Amino acid sequence: MSEDERENLRSVNEKLRGTIDRRHWVTKIGIPFRRLKDPQFKAMYPFESRLHSLGQYSYHYFDEGEGEPVVMVHGNPTWSFFYRNLVRGLRASHRCLVPDHMGCGFSQKPAHYPYMLGQHIANLESWLEETLPPASWRGGKINMIVHDWGGPIGIGYIERHPERIKRLVVLNSSVFTAGDMPKNIRMCRWPVIGEYMIRRLNLFASTATERCAVKPLSPLVKKFYLMPYNSWKNRVGIQGFVRDIPLENGPTRELLGRIEGGLKSALGHVPLLIQWGMDDWCFTPFFLNLWKNAFPGAEVDEYKNAGHWVLEDMGPGILRRIKEFLQKPAP
Repeated sequence: MSEDERENLRSVNEKLRGTIDRRHWVTKIGIPFRRLKDPQFKAMYPFESRLHSLGQYSYHYFDEGEGEPVVMVHGNPTWSFFYRNLVRGLRASHRCLVPDHMGCGFSQKPAHYPYMLGQHIANLESWLEETLPPASWRGGKINMIVHDWGGPIGIGYIERHPERIKRLVVLNSSVFTAGDMPKNIRMCRWPVIGEYMIRRLNLFASTATERCAVKPLSPLVKKFYLMPYNSWKNRVGIQGFVRDIPLENGPTRELLGRIEGGLKSALGHVPLLIQWGMDDWCFTPFFLNLWKNAFPGAEVDEYKNAGHWVLEDMGPGILRRIKEFLQKPAP
């Protein structure tokens, strides 16, 4: 066997290492496998499942393609499915790394778990520091794309590891203590009633599939977004995120304040692309203006006919912009 053949074999073995049998895994976490057998789901989400160990729990992710890494961090109540079309468009030229937060997607959803910002940052850190080579090596610096809660989680990681970041893309998110949340989200935080709405009726996730995109989602896409949240038990992470919204003083608001305070030092030298759905009832243009004021040199595209799930409304255009952005020089 030639040296090139050996290198190819090592590459194949490395790529296959860590992949899992999704059928057994999703059954273990309470998602009927028959839902994943839909050929249209396989076409939309043609990725190999992998697991990262977080002590006694497992954190699901996929790792697709080769080249400079692009890490995509989702929010609530989405999961890695949110980035499916970006990955399919980028994996020919980039290594796409996309996790499901604990309590989300195909990650475990333990009943008693600290579903708080600090823990989500620590989970992302554990996974990336094990999965990536050192920052000084080839493939050790990352491009990051964040959305919704993915903003404070991803940027919280960046502030711990500023040497890792090469470029940042922000999609309708906030890392600022200013601003407020809509009344219907506040209602979901009410004791007893909020839990009933989120976990018994699944109103938080189902309403998101109706209201977070301007263009109506197809019934299939709605079904696939809701697939991991098919029971009271499997909606615990959604409720955890809602409870953790930092509307009042506490550990998460304090942490968010520290993240906000460290933005300039962590990201002041980093090329920033902002893609914003202007018809977002949750992260309104008020939050976009906070980003603009903090980073006046950022590249910004405002999409008037797009909502909170801006990738669902403007996916092809945003993919094109991200491809252009990734080709530009960066520190």
